[in-house]
Amino acid sequence: MKSNDPNLIVRYTANERTNHWIMAITFVLLALSGLALFHPSMFWLTALFGGGQWTRILHPFVGVVMFVSFFILAVRFWHHNYLDRDDVQWLRQIDDVLANREEKLPEIGRYNAGQKLLFFTMVLCLLLLLCSGVVIWRRYFSVYFPVSVIRFAVVVHAAAAFVLIVGIVVHVYAALWIKGSIGAMVRGTVTLGWARKHHPKWFREGVK
Repeated sequence: MKSNDPNLIVRYTANERTNHWIMAITFVLLALSGLALFHPSMFWLTALFGGGQWTRILHPFVGVVMFVSFFILAVRFWHHNYLDRDDVQWLRQIDDVLANREEKLPEIGRYNAGQKLLFFTMVLCLLLLLCSGVVIWRRYFSVYFPVSVIRFAVVVHAAAAFVLIVGIVVHVYAALWIKGSIGAMVRGTVTLGWARKHHPKWFREGVK
């Protein structure tokens, strides 16, 4: 999408950026409250939410907000995240990726293969977190499930949360690694040079 400034190209609209930052904020809140409830050694984190009782109350509701926010984002970006032959070749040349030899890589569209894999990892993890979270949501839903199912759901919830946290850490690191990525999510635009270098396929579509 063209920008009013001829030297810039729109990467994310205001609605898309708002959606992303709602997800980011709720993720941080969920990670901190989840860790506080996960192990006694991290229970001190409940002080950030007003104590243990409030942490238990707020955690699932914030989780619902994050899931709804991600669902909207997923619907909006699903068609940009299909893996193709170029993505497979990109993964095979992961050594060139890590060495920043972008000129040797297949041309990238709006997202590279790593971003696409993270997207589908998030889809899976958030579905698992929602389903398992409902099962262990005390007072509202857990009374309808046997203890064995609740125990299994707790394990699934913890495992999915761990994978999601690792995935988000990698996502943040990659955003810091590729200069201009964070600016795109703050301002919504990138320079033509940035788009041409990192996402040439998307660049050609964007300047039309």
